[in-house]
Amino acid sequence: MDQIKCDVAIVGGGLAGGLIALALARKRPELKVVLIEGNDHFGGNHIWSFFATDIDPASRWLTAPLVTYGWSGNEVRFPAYSRKLDSIYYSIESERLDEVIRTTLPRENLLTGKMVKAVSPRLVVLEGGQRINAGGVIDARGPGDLHHLDCGWQKFTGQLMQLSHPHNVTRPIIMDATVAQHDGYRFVYVLPFGMDKLFIEDTYYSDRPDHDSRRHRQRLAEYADNNGWKVERILREETGVLPVVMGGDLDSYWASGSGRVAKAGARGGFFQPVTSYSLPDAVRGAIFIAEQGDLDGDRLHMVMKERADQHWDSGKYYRMLNRMLFRASPPAQRYKILEHFYRMDPGLISRFYAGRSSRADKLRILSGKPPVPIRKAVRAIRGKK
Repeated sequence: MDQIKCDVAIVGGGLAGGLIALALARKRPELKVVLIEGNDHFGGNHIWSFFATDIDPASRWLTAPLVTYGWSGNEVRFPAYSRKLDSIYYSIESERLDEVIRTTLPRENLLTGKMVKAVSPRLVVLEGGQRINAGGVIDARGPGDLHHLDCGWQKFTGQLMQLSHPHNVTRPIIMDATVAQHDGYRFVYVLPFGMDKLFIEDTYYSDRPDHDSRRHRQRLAEYADNNGWKVERILREETGVLPVVMGGDLDSYWASGSGRVAKAGARGGFFQPVTSYSLPDAVRGAIFIAEQGDLDGDRLHMVMKERADQHWDSGKYYRMLNRMLFRASPPAQRYKILEHFYRMDPGLISRFYAGRSSRADKLRILSGKPPVPIRKAVRAIRGKK
């Protein structure tokens, strides 16, 4: 068909777009929702993880069908301090998101392998000229022009490893910063997937976005070897470079994404500034959209831009912490900031990851002698390089 008509067209079938489609299917089943993805499957090639406290209890119906692994605790490791925490931790694999989307939405409403040529508040034009006329359009295709933001970078390569023997890891290692520090703050992230499978990710908080996957793979192999884990084969690999935002112009960033079209996910700036985690905000955003009575394209743009402005304002404190991390501490000493943070109350840590730190939390994080030079810390707080 040269033309498709629908109530809502979602451009981008990754985490944010997929969750919006699922939320609308649950909350607004009378609507025709079309989900458009450039690849041949939804969700890309990702493992998303989150703490149970990241998601409001009333919203967990959206994530519950997607979870593939869960653990009753986690731990962190630093050169001078290690700690086990009781917080529940979950993982979602992109294959599961694809499966749930395909079993929830009508097949004819799922368009894969479709490249988008243009979008407007009520129209999507695909390469080849096919047009999708919608009551409202939501753009969830990933980041806009990051040149409008002042960023550090979180770079990672992760591999799911099939081991020859059981690994005896019983809970996720959220951060193992006992490894050699390279290219800023480096840590290794470990998820036990069954008795003989581990997902291991080599992660850097770096000043530069350049990504050397070959070197990351070598360090992953070294980490496994140092722990006595013999790798039989690599089952999957995931790489990425995420922005760690310190400042910038949200209005220009928003406009760069597709003008006056409603935006979700990273395209709208909806992610935790320090961790770059997008899942908690993607869940909140999907349910917010599904609860709107009027899904007209112009109104969707207005309410999502207002929501983005509020999110940007609420992230001011976190962006200041990012400036301290990147500009007040020597790269090889950045781990000391996280080592200091993880000595704090578990509730404070949980609220931080959820992006909902209280006023008392914020004061507590900055209290005492800072693990960075005081003069540089003051300059970072004031936004000076």
